[in-house]
Amino acid sequence: METLGNGLLIVGAGHAGSELAVAARQGGWAGRIVLLGDECVVPYQRPPLSKAYLLGKADVEALALRPATAYQAARVELLQGARLVAIDRTARTVTLADGATLRYDKLALCTGGRPRPFVCEGIDAQHPPTNLFYLRTLADADGIRASLSPDAHVVVVGGGYVGLEVAASARGLGARVTVVEAQARVLARVAGTEVSRFYESVHREAGVEILTGTGVERVTCEDGRIVAVHCSNGQRVPADLVVAGIGMLPNIEAAVAAGLAGEGGIPVDELARTADPDIVAAGDNTLQHHVLYNRELRLESVPNALEQARAAASWLCGKPKPNHSVPWFWSDQYDLKLQMAGLSQGHDRCVLRGDPASRSFCAFYLQGNRLLAIDAINRPGDFMLTRRALAQSVVVDVEQLTDETVPLKELLVISAASTTGKP
Repeated sequence: METLGNGLLIVGAGHAGSELAVAARQGGWAGRIVLLGDECVVPYQRPPLSKAYLLGKADVEALALRPATAYQAARVELLQGARLVAIDRTARTVTLADGATLRYDKLALCTGGRPRPFVCEGIDAQHPPTNLFYLRTLADADGIRASLSPDAHVVVVGGGYVGLEVAASARGLGARVTVVEAQARVLARVAGTEVSRFYESVHREAGVEILTGTGVERVTCEDGRIVAVHCSNGQRVPADLVVAGIGMLPNIEAAVAAGLAGEGGIPVDELARTADPDIVAAGDNTLQHHVLYNRELRLESVPNALEQARAAASWLCGKPKPNHSVPWFWSDQYDLKLQMAGLSQGHDRCVLRGDPASRSFCAFYLQGNRLLAIDAINRPGDFMLTRRALAQSVVVDVEQLTDETVPLKELLVISAASTTGKP
């Protein structure tokens, strides 16, 4: 068993783990820091995998979150190709898949998540089709990229961020693309009807076939490959490769077994602390009680992973800075940058500022005259202004909100309710 003297062991070398390691050192952590990852590459960015990297516009070196020398300078030890299987909180040890045991003083669980498996008739889970792909890792992106060609027919199962980004990239490479979405519209989980309608029209104009309100009933395989996808509407879609983007499962099995998590994730507070005083957690695997929304949220986003990691590092270093940040997300498709801030659940109206036909507009989500969230398409200034305002409760004149002659900053009036800390 290896013992980390005054050691911080970080499990998970994605955005949260990498940020926590460097932030802890910069914050004054004097002991050892070991960053454990299950891939044998320097920690890298995941968002470009479905965009620039898939299009061949970025190489592996460009994906790196930091150069290897940055970890050396911060005295962060990278332990690659290692996977966590068990946590012993009493002994303060972790067991890895190869049987090795490490002892920690403080443990950070930044284990992220994995794609939800695509299951239907015709797929053998023990021997999945060789042309069925997900997109979470560099290896996933390499597999898709190697299979893409102008004469390929790509079937994308799932019309969320990942699915639509893959569809846009595949069309950019000249491939035929069909998106199959079980919900009545694309982006149904994350955006309103107006934004969904806009993105459907953009993809159709680009030549993507979109089937909404349509499930996959079965697939036909030949020689271990999917050759056709059979949809619930009776349509048979030929396929050279299938990319499934139907959600994510948090990697929390070891945390559940250790009594730190339930099925939904690892509960943490605003300093990323778990129920164990020696363990913090950050990233897609966590459930945080968010002060702005007064409820528990599991947010699958890079910004959230970074903010939680910084909060965890601040507490570990004795300089606590709670994470109360406004949730935000982004998606790049074609020439469009979608930036989203706040959470629109509970809205009773959506108003547009700008004309979707111009490919530059905002969708504002409101409850009464209280602003809950924004979806900004090619409007970075409006996004940044609204994101800052959403940190407090904001009321707006809804009629003026649609009038672009009225400066947006004049409309984002902080309400008296902001003193309660709830929107």
